[in-house]
Amino acid sequence: MTRPTAPLRGEARRPARLAPAWVVGIALAAVALAAVLSLTIGVRDVPLAAVWDALTAPNTENIEQAAVLARIPTTVTGLVVGAALGVGGALMQGMARNPLADPGLLGVNAGASLFVVLGMSLLGLEAPLAIVWCALIGAAVAVLVGYGAASASPAGATPVTLALAGAAVAAIAASVISAILITDESTLENFRFWQIGSLTAGNLGTIAQLAGFLGVGAVVALVCASGLNGLALGDDVARGLGIRVGVVRGLAALAAVLLCGTATAIAGPIGFVGLAVPHAVRLIAGSDYRLVVPLSAFVGAAFLLVCDVIGRLIARPGLLEVGIVTAVVGAPIFIVLLQRRTAVGL
Repeated sequence: MTRPTAPLRGEARRPARLAPAWVVGIALAAVALAAVLSLTIGVRDVPLAAVWDALTAPNTENIEQAAVLARIPTTVTGLVVGAALGVGGALMQGMARNPLADPGLLGVNAGASLFVVLGMSLLGLEAPLAIVWCALIGAAVAVLVGYGAASASPAGATPVTLALAGAAVAAIAASVISAILITDESTLENFRFWQIGSLTAGNLGTIAQLAGFLGVGAVVALVCASGLNGLALGDDVARGLGIRVGVVRGLAALAAVLLCGTATAIAGPIGFVGLAVPHAVRLIAGSDYRLVVPLSAFVGAAFLLVCDVIGRLIARPGLLEVGIVTAVVGAPIFIVLLQRRTAVGL
């Protein structure tokens, strides 16, 4: 009987991963806990009993229940935006085979921001729904231009050309935005609040109107998840396995722009969710995108809501916008995740 070989000196142990059922259960519990925290914590903390009463038999004359009802739109916005950004980040990283890819890879955030600025400056748009549509159209245009430029290169839409094309689109958009804001103070005043990233800007009516984009994006993301497993092996190997590389990348890009563009339109550009969440998911659940994609939705939703609650606690009785908190909280977490992944050779 052979004895198990001991690990070589200096060789890191690969952390044991939980079974998929356990991972999904923990993720769902985290989402539920984050939602409860979002409903109970704020300028006025409310007990769980008041939350239950507000959800089952709402009474707007009760101060505690009124506080809970006022937080429902913010909570729903956090769940939707966090889930969309988490899935979008996972798709971007799988599509480009780039662990540092995020929703800004193909200029999603930059394109959305540019069209918001153009709408405010040229058309005088200020209504939240109008701003939402400007951001969504801008995100779609940026991805089409970036993906088209990468596909037109001699090498085709490879991870390198996608990253370069996205960087070019983002740089051009940033230059135009700066030129407009320097000469238009009123647009600068309106744009700076949207650019920070906030869950308070969203409302249930806006989310309902954009739910179709989110639904289509989610379905497409699940459909192309298995194809992303093939792309992880390299384009040549994927083609040898019968995977249509261009189609998978196109579907992943479509899903990412629908999810991330809509999320950016609702809440503004929020960083680190799409970058860090997929890394955390792969660390605990493995690299199978059929599991990574849905789990990124759960973890992204929970992470964004927790960051929003942290912002409420830090700035009481005011509010620190969630876009600032995700950057402060997400950056150290992402560094730790990268160190652990490097230590185990992921």
